[in-house]
This record gives sequence, C-alpha cells and structure tokens, in this order.
Amino acid sequence: MQPTSLRGRSAAPSGAPAHFLPHIQGLRAIAVLLVVIYHFWPGRLTGGYIGVDVFFVISGFLITQQLSRELERTGRITLPSFWAKRVRRLLPAGLLVLLFSVIMTLTVMPLSALAENVKEIAASTFYVENWALAANSVDYLAASNDASLVQHYWSLSLEEQFYLIWPILLLAASLFGVKRLSAKAGAAKGRWNAMITLVVLVSVVSLVLSIVFTKNDPATAYFVTYTRVWEFGAGAILALIPRLRPTRAWAGNLLGYAGVVMVVGAAFVFDRNTAFPGYAALVPVLGTAAIIASHPSGRWFDVGRVLASRVPRFIGDISYSLYLWHWPLIVVAPFVPGWGLSIYNRIALLAICFVLAWLTKKFVEDPARQWRFWVARKPRFSFSFMLAGMAVLALLIGGVWGVQQPKYQAAADQLASTVASPPDCFGAASGPGPVVTSLAGTTASASAPLAAAALCSNAALAGTIVPSPGFGNADRPAHPECLVTLNDSGLYACHFGSTDPAAKRVALIGDSHAYALLEPFIQLATDNGWALTTYIKGGCPWNTDALQGADAFSVSCNTWRGNLTTELATVAPYDAVFTAALADAGAPGTSATGKALATGFSAAWNQVTSRGTPVVTMVDNPAWSDDPNKCLRTEAEADCVEPRADGLVADPPVGVAAAASIAAGEKVTLLDFTSTFCNTNDCYAVIGGANVYRDQDHLTNTFATTLAPYLTSALVAAMAP
Repeated sequence: MQPTSLRGRSAAPSGAPAHFLPHIQGLRAIAVLLVVIYHFWPGRLTGGYIGVDVFFVISGFLITQQLSRELERTGRITLPSFWAKRVRRLLPAGLLVLLFSVIMTLTVMPLSALAENVKEIAASTFYVENWALAANSVDYLAASNDASLVQHYWSLSLEEQFYLIWPILLLAASLFGVKRLSAKAGAAKGRWNAMITLVVLVSVVSLVLSIVFTKNDPATAYFVTYTRVWEFGAGAILALIPRLRPTRAWAGNLLGYAGVVMVVGAAFVFDRNTAFPGYAALVPVLGTAAIIASHPSGRWFDVGRVLASRVPRFIGDISYSLYLWHWPLIVVAPFVPGWGLSIYNRIALLAICFVLAWLTKKFVEDPARQWRFWVARKPRFSFSFMLAGMAVLALLIGGVWGVQQPKYQAAADQLASTVASPPDCFGAASGPGPVVTSLAGTTASASAPLAAAALCSNAALAGTIVPSPGFGNADRPAHPECLVTLNDSGLYACHFGSTDPAAKRVALIGDSHAYALLEPFIQLATDNGWALTTYIKGGCPWNTDALQGADAFSVSCNTWRGNLTTELATVAPYDAVFTAALADAGAPGTSATGKALATGFSAAWNQVTSRGTPVVTMVDNPAWSDDPNKCLRTEAEADCVEPRADGLVADPPVGVAAAASIAAGEKVTLLDFTSTFCNTNDCYAVIGGANVYRDQDHLTNTFATTLAPYLTSALVAAMAP
C-alpha cells in the first residue's frame, strides 16, 4: 500500500533523502487512517476506502520523481538496484503478516474459510491478489462478503505490478526521446517530452478503461491493474511537471486545504454504492495531487506544516505496517474465544494495531532496509531472499491445506449426507410449522405437513449441529449466477425443474433472503414436476416503492424492478409466485416509511394477482446482532440465543402488506415461521440439530431445505382451483 522508503525533512536529517517532502508523511497518515477507520467502523466513514487511492497517487509521484532524477543524473535506470530496494522495503513486513495469517488459518479461523484463505494467501505471496479477487468477482465494498485474512493485499499486489512495469516504461520513453526527439529539442528536453507524453497517454487510456469497466463490470474494475494505473499516473505527472506547483505560499496553502477537503469529503460522502473507481475516483486523486503540489511552508497553520507535524509524521512512518496488520486482526478477532467486535473491543484492537505497526517498523522494516550485510550485496542477493521467503511461505500454506483439508472434507461430507437423507425431526420438522394466513382465514399449520400441536423430537439429534459451526458460513446455495449483485440492473432469470410446456410454472422473486431459499425451491420443483423461474437481486426486494438515492445501487435496483415489471407483464401468467425479503428493522409497518414499503409490496404483488396468479410470501426470519456461528464454536448451544425483541421486527412490512392484500380479496398467502424460530423470549441458533444461520440473517442451505415441505404445501394450496 505505502511503498516507498523516501523519508526525512526538507532540511534532511542524516541518512534521509535530500528531496524529501515532509508533508507527504502526513498525507500517508490521512490515507491509512481513512482505510483503517473505514474497516473498523464502515458505517461511520462510508467512503474511507478512498485512502487506497491516496496511496496510489503518492506512489506514482515519489517513484517517478526518484526514477526521473536518476535518468537526469545518469541517463539510465539501474533496474536491478531499483527492484532490490523495493524487495528490501516491502517484503519482510509483508511476509511476516502473511505468516501470521497462515498460523491463524490453521488455529483460529473456521473451516469454512479454509479454501479462500489458502488461495488468497498464496496469491498475496506472489503479489497477484488483485487478479485473484477480480477473477472471483469479489465486491470489496459489500458488507456481506466473507473476506479472507489477506484480502487487503490486493492494493499491495497492484503496487508491486506498478513497480515492475513503470521503470521499464520510463526507461523506454527516455531512450526514445534521446534518440528520436533530441535533434530538435536537445537530449534533456527530448527525454522529458517523451516521458510526459507516455505518462499522459497511459493515464488517459487507463482512466477511460476505469470509467467503462466501472459501469459494465464494477467488481473487476475495482481490482485490475489497468483501471488503476491512471491514479499512479496523476502523481507521476506532478513529478515530471514541477512548474504545476504554486510558487506563492498563499496559493499553495489554498490548494493544499482544498485537496484535504476533497479527500476527507469523499471519505464521508462516498459509500459502497458509489460507482468506483470510475469518475468518482477523480475526487480523491485530484485532491491528493493538490496536497502534494501545495508544498510545505513555514507558518504553523499552513497545510504542509500541519501535515509535517510530529503526530501525522509518526502515523505516516508506520502506515505501511499499520495497513498490513489492521485487516487480519479485524477478521480474526471475532473468532477468538471471549472476543468480539463491540465498541470497546474495536478500540482495544485498534490500539493493538498501532503497537504491532510500531514494533514491525522498528524491528522489521527499518533493519531490513539498513542491514549492511544485505544492502551492501548485489541485487541478486535480495532477489534470492525474495524467492526463498516466498518458497517457504508457499510450503507452509501447502502444509496448512494438508492438515485442514481432510477436516474440511469430513464436514462437507457430513453436510451432504444429512441434506440427502435427513434424520427424523431434523430442522424445521421439529417445530410447529408456520401460521398460515390466506383468503381461507388464519390457521395454525393448516397447510403444513405437521399439526401445530404435534411437535417432533429425536433424542439422537441432541448435541448435533449440522452444518458444524466452523462450516456454517460455507453452507449457501450452489447457483451464485442466479443472484444479481452490486450495481448490476440486468434481469437474469434462472430456470430449473421441468421443461414440459404443460408443467406448472412457479416463480421465486426477491432479494438475498429469497436467494437463501433457492435450493429448497429447486428441490420442490424437481419433486413435483414444476418449472421454476427465479428473479433475484441482492438488497432489492420485489417492491414498487422506488429508492430515492441517486447512488449507483439505488439506480440499479429501481432499473431492475422496472425490468421485472416489464417481464411479468410480458410472459404468460405464472401458476404461482413465491417472494421473500429482508425485514427492515429501521422501517416497521407502523412507521411512515414502513407503510410506504408495505404499500409497495402490495402494489408489486398486484401486478400478478390481477392476472390470476396467487402470491405466497413469508415473514422474514429473525436477524442476529452477530453471526451465531461464532458463539456456537465456543459456547453451549443453549447459550447461543438472540432476544426475540431484538431479532424480530415489529409489524414487518411484508406482513402488513399481506394483511392488506388479503383483506382486499387478493390471492395472497402469508407464512409465519416465528414459532419455529423463537420461543416467547429468545430465538434459536440451532433447531432440531440444524444450524439455522450462515451469517447474521441468512439461513443456511441445510436449514432452508427443511422448510421445503411447508413451502410445497402452501404453493399447492394456493394453486388449487
């Protein structure tokens, strides 16, 4: 992230580079604090991820400045020496944190995280993590993603790729300028013209690619190198055109503070729904360039003087190690017995991050750069160390996989066999079944296979938790292509079950909570000879109440809903539609917003009920304050409960909408499984031996399949003449 070793003062202390700009250390402090605070408190600093972009601009400026001075002084770039310095600067601390991540994968992290952690630690070891994440279409900004211990290495990987390619490009441009352009402009000016032309051209092409890919493939655009090079290029242009910087103190001060406002303002205004990088990245990039160009001056209130003061410089000094340590500690902490991520835990963990960063700077970073036995040797010695360190880490990663993979496979096999042949009274089968409300009236379990009073128990399931708490997070539907995510507004329909034109046609519509029911719906479609079609977008329930925000996600959700309306009006009426949605705890049905949501649900359902298609929906499952799997790993099942009042939403909009639609005589059926999920005081993490949740609010695939008989009965009843 923070790559270079240029340190010191304008009047540099002993051993510091002569051209050091002290306010850049303060700028590094801003960058790393934005990222760290965003990761600790994403709801407080929704756009803090732009700190990465600040680092990119700084790197482009300092590296280009260093290389151009060498070209000006010697007419060449000693590539082996340049790369060896980068190895000594970055690799020791980077490998140390990767080693820590390997140990945590073996000892602390749940089995469900094994495959992702092993794969991404390996990718980070060889600095291709950004491409690994892009290949998996990971949404870095989505809170629902299961992040690996080293996901933050994507930016380090991108910077290493920049360091590998950039000096070669500048050297090639320099040689071209001297040979082809010097006859007219002189050698020095020919070299400068060629380099600045190359940097501007590469930056413009990269910016265009960033804008295009952010619009069409945002998850990939966030990580790949070619959509980010222009950010380094912005800093490089500053290094190559020094006259862009103001000569008057007041102008530099105004420019610097304007840059601070742009960077910090973007951190507060942007969020995970901002289309990024694309056009939006221009704000932090240009703001960073303005701060760099401002230059420090002597007055205490000047932006350069403030950024060059002791505290910002200290944080800037440890920023590389702070960035390395903070993310794996955040990921590991919730799985440590007795630890969580409460406000006090987070503050303590933040303090630990600073201590570890300072220790790493003092005992790893600085000695590695200054050790004469290493520095005095030829560059190939540094490269040998790099290869040896990577090889050792790769062997350790392979060892962890060899130890943990059999356990992972055993948990996966147990899960598969239980789902294929569930024991008696497993999961929802042990409960009372849903309360069903329809035009026929409200009945307790009237359309369920079990009578309300006939609760089922199986002594053999005592102490059973399937999937195991260490594997619960991995128990999700097998068709991620059926879930439209992020800023995508495309209406992607998935089709399962019968292809017979005469088969009953059922649609599953909704957000990620509908997606959690995908496997049982595939099962019931197959068992009953139905044709199943799904229309599912994460975070975007089937509702006509338009989102008011102008952010990319709100626009995509509204567009997706419009596409869905057109689709449902165009295709032949379905025989039944099932829909599910996250209960909005911030908008209960009794509030103005909740009533608007409820009205929007009713209006959406009316699009199909008016054509004779019955709608079946369900009250959402309880949500937890934290992933119950974390509790189940260390505590007894009976101690892992969520207070009913906290887990359930009073007057959920779906329930309010169903009641209104039924009262209006529409063919709507409401299933309420609350008595299965909760008793009068608490909601359960394990029901009938089945692990209910894969995170705070999404059902495991295993538990969802135990709902299939009830869902089938409700749909059959709804489709009856």
